[in-house]
Parts: sequence; structure tokens; C-alpha cells
Amino acid sequence: MSIDFVLQADIRDDQGKGASRRLRRTGKVPAVVYGAGRPARAVALDQNAVKKALDQEAFYSSVIQIRVGERQQPVILKDVQRHPARGFAMHLDFQRIVADEKIRMSVPVHLRGENESPGIRTGGGLVSHLMNEVEISCLPGNLPEYLELDISGLDVDDSLHLSEIPLPEGVEIIQLQYGEDHDQPVVAIVRPRVEKVEDDAPEAPEADEPTDDGA
Repeated sequence: MSIDFVLQADIRDDQGKGASRRLRRTGKVPAVVYGAGRPARAVALDQNAVKKALDQEAFYSSVIQIRVGERQQPVILKDVQRHPARGFAMHLDFQRIVADEKIRMSVPVHLRGENESPGIRTGGGLVSHLMNEVEISCLPGNLPEYLELDISGLDVDDSLHLSEIPLPEGVEIIQLQYGEDHDQPVVAIVRPRVEKVEDDAPEAPEADEPTDDGA
């Protein structure tokens, strides 16, 4: 099991909205660690460390180490509550993990081969990302940071589905466990949309011909 991130935490006894607001004013972020058949534990994390971690894509799909004093607990991030206007983290949920128990995680899908795709290079097509991430099941030690999909062979109107994503050993896509009907497209090369410009301006009326009224 690889550990990519380490967050120092303090145990917090005061809970509730008021306690959380006071905590944030001191530069801390309230969080909870739960799972693995043990009681949930409320902790406090450093706001700057959390912001730095959240700015990295890998943080959302990696094993994280929560350190309290000399003790460490491997976890995965399950939820982030952010301030609706300012965007900073207000609360985090972490799930404890055990090496021999499978976990479910959403991991990003990265594309490669866009420059080689005939649909893009010569066909004038555009990449349509139909799924940016997929939910997988695996043991913590097999957790991939991301999945990669090669689109270098796609032409215009071609697509790739969930079943065509190469998977590391021991990794399964949750959606495919429900049958072929759930094998949804992940990416497609589409024709650029051409907007029809209509001239809605009314035509100018024709000028009346002058009449000879003897004036």
C-alpha cells in the first residue's frame, strides 16, 4: 500500500457548528475519520495543508495518511464540504481503510493520443468528454491515481466505452458489474456544431415611385 499524502491532525472534543466556526477562525479545518468497524473520530487539520492537498488532483484518489501524534491511520477522502461563495474547505470526511478489504473510489479518466486522432487531426472533430471520472473497486494497494484511455485511433463519430478502459490488476469498474446495458460511452469525437445565422432583420420597404400630379 503506497502512501502519497500525510496530514497532521489533532483530536477535537468540541463539536457542533459553533465549535467548527471557532476552529476555522484559528486556521484549522474540522474533519471526521470513520469506518473499519471503529467509532468515528473528530479531528482538526491545518487549513493551509488542506488547501495545498486539495489543489492536487491525486489527493482525491490516493491513500492518505492521517497522523495524530506518533500514530498514523491510512484513509481515503470521501467528501469535501466547501464554502459556497469562497470555495475553501469547511469540513472533510475520511474513511479508514484496511489492506485486505476492498474500497470504492471515483478516479479521474485521462486521455492520451489526441494529436494522433484522425478525427481531430484531419477530420476537424472535437473531443467530447462524456465521463471525467469513474467509480472503481479494488484493494487499497491496487488503487490507481487515474485511468488512461488512448483515443489516437478515433475518427469522427467514434467513441470509447467503459469496457474499453485498460484496468490495472485487481481493479474493477463498478458500473460494469450491472451488465452490458451499463457500458456507457466515456469519450467521443464529435463534429463541430455549426450555428445557422439567420437574418431576422426586416427588409426595407421599397420606395414609392413618384407620381405626376401636375404640381
